[in-house]
Amino acid sequence: MFNPQYQISAKILANIKRISTLIYDLNNRNFSKVVLMDLIQRAHEISAHASTSIEGNPLPLTDVKSLLKSNPKHVRDSEREVLNYNKALTWLDGFAKKKDVQLDLNLILDIHKLVVKDLMSDSQCGKIRKEPVFVNNPLIRETIYWPPDHQDVNGLMKDLFVFLDNNKVDTDPLILAGIFHKQFVVIHPFVDGNGRTVRLTTKVLLRAMGLDTFNLFSFENYYNQNVSKYFERVGVKGNYYDICDQIDFTFWLEYFTDGILDELLRVSDVLAKKSITPKTILKEHHKQILDYIEKNDFITDKIYSTITDRAKPTRNQDFNHLIDLGLIEMVGKGKATIYRLK
Repeated sequence: MFNPQYQISAKILANIKRISTLIYDLNNRNFSKVVLMDLIQRAHEISAHASTSIEGNPLPLTDVKSLLKSNPKHVRDSEREVLNYNKALTWLDGFAKKKDVQLDLNLILDIHKLVVKDLMSDSQCGKIRKEPVFVNNPLIRETIYWPPDHQDVNGLMKDLFVFLDNNKVDTDPLILAGIFHKQFVVIHPFVDGNGRTVRLTTKVLLRAMGLDTFNLFSFENYYNQNVSKYFERVGVKGNYYDICDQIDFTFWLEYFTDGILDELLRVSDVLAKKSITPKTILKEHHKQILDYIEKNDFITDKIYSTITDRAKPTRNQDFNHLIDLGLIEMVGKGKATIYRLK
């Protein structure tokens, strides 16, 4: 059975407390649809660039943005990697909205298949490896890690899922997500695409902790800022069978939570700046609408016309502005239309 060694250091504890506060704040604030869509697009661009760049993809962020916008049919492998990653991100966004996400091997195989489509043979896409693999250090051109034999991979992945299930009540989700991330890299279940697959899968786990804004989130960018440090913390050296009982997850968990915190602070800062614009500032007539709804549960255009001297076209603009900000919603049609707090 998988029983990881780690300590909840003062740094990890402080990070978890700060992260929990930031998540609560983000999940309980309202932002306009325009701002959110812009942030989602930006997060996808950063994630697709950073996660593939970690693996050696040479495309700069400017090229990634252009590529995702044009989505050409005929592309090089480096471009295919980026497009595949973005497609997987989009699929996960939609998948998470439809139902409660259940992390299991089938989901991971689906993610891997999307990540490596047209980059590996069909016999390897979305399939657990059936051959040995080696991890090399490109700087010294030597093998530094020998993952477990392919016939042991399914059993090790099963043990990892059992660990997650047995500890989901008593262990902080951030700890579980971090342990999963590193142990997945240790097991190395695929011939290629392990890093991209585990970073996408980690997003699924993070959503389970209540991070509803995970589609605004690109923790891959933190890893890409110092790739050597990422590989040093997430990876291991030696033969799996010699070191598996000696792996300490503590330093990785400190680094992992540092990355989550760094990205949450970035998103919070960007949202704060984008929210304070001429388009999002509430004017006196907007406040009149909100005040009336708070006291009377709803408002209609006819009622609004009695408390303001604004013409009908501008009254419609006022309602639409508050709808775009996510503050109110429209119920009914025509003359039966009313507006309530969302």
